[in-house]
Amino acid sequence: MPLSDAAETAALTVRQRCFYLFCALLVLMVAVPFLENSPRGREVLNVISLLILISSAYAIGRSGGALIIALLLAAPAAVFQFLSYSYGEPRLNIMSQGFAAAFYAITISYLLVYSLQREVLTMDKLYGAAGVFLMLAILWAYLYNILLFFHPGALALNGQPINSAPPSSMLYFSIATLTATGMSDILPVDPLARIVCAFEMITGVLFLAVLIARLAGTYPLPTR
Repeated sequence: MPLSDAAETAALTVRQRCFYLFCALLVLMVAVPFLENSPRGREVLNVISLLILISSAYAIGRSGGALIIALLLAAPAAVFQFLSYSYGEPRLNIMSQGFAAAFYAITISYLLVYSLQREVLTMDKLYGAAGVFLMLAILWAYLYNILLFFHPGALALNGQPINSAPPSSMLYFSIATLTATGMSDILPVDPLARIVCAFEMITGVLFLAVLIARLAGTYPLPTR
């Protein structure tokens, strides 16, 4: 019986659209520190990023309009990413990250609406909510990279202003800010950077509060 129950649970899990997006996001976050320092590793990271775009499009494929908008943003993000890798031009990389950030924002907005619907809370919606949280961290990591490109020195590492940072450092800083843990050695030193960080902290707190309220609302009130 336990084996059959596990097989049934696994079969149910892989049928969830948001499951693949959640897995792709986890793979990216785990792989970044191991792959970011070598050309071959960056190629693999580009492939993982492409898988995230595909799995995101699959997750929001229930809405034709959202899917079209997402694809219109994902296509230039992938093209500029390829051109940036081929020619090593920083502006192309920033353009790719700009389109990717817009794509993430559209995907997050759709998944939030889907996950917080008043209907029965399904496993797919839970994966969608978890995916939203990870995508928020990656979205702000993109925004910090774009901010550093236009405002060098807006962030400081160990007290020293920086003009750029590895993806793992930006992701680490974004997660520390999103969760409001305040344990990052990267700090905003520019007023604009501080406002961006403040919005990320507010987003993280509101997301957790709304998600907990949504989960609490799924349980029936106790009967007297």
